[in-house]
Amino acid sequence: MGMFTAFDINASGMTAERFRMDIIAENIANTNTTRTQDGTPYRRQVVVFEEKNSQTPFHHVLNAARDRYSGTGVKVSGVYEDNWTEMNMVYDPSHPDADENGYVTYPNVNTITEMTNLIDASRAYEANSTAFTASKSIATKGLEMMNS
Repeated sequence: MGMFTAFDINASGMTAERFRMDIIAENIANTNTTRTQDGTPYRRQVVVFEEKNSQTPFHHVLNAARDRYSGTGVKVSGVYEDNWTEMNMVYDPSHPDADENGYVTYPNVNTITEMTNLIDASRAYEANSTAFTASKSIATKGLEMMNS
């Protein structure tokens, strides 16, 4: 593994987690959005990661890891709408988006879940930052040893 590979891996992790935090913030900001541009309530967005530059199945990577390190970080493979969580139905006949029975369809965003995911993303970002700093310290120490 080259000296800069560790930097690339940690930087890609920080970038991916930062993007995830942005999507979580968007979800929280749209907690009460009952009508988007297409006329439907906002749907929670979910970020999916995958290994960068990986074209092999997991078991091949696992077997190859015995011989040498394989992998160059993480990337966002997509942002998808959460279609498996039900929308929140609230009885409010005075709301302009209420149906004929007086129910308003609110987004499927749960603030507690989003805040938990935000803490998780923040901790993952922090872990990547710490690993980046450790890699930088190791590289710096190696350069100092070469100069002395």
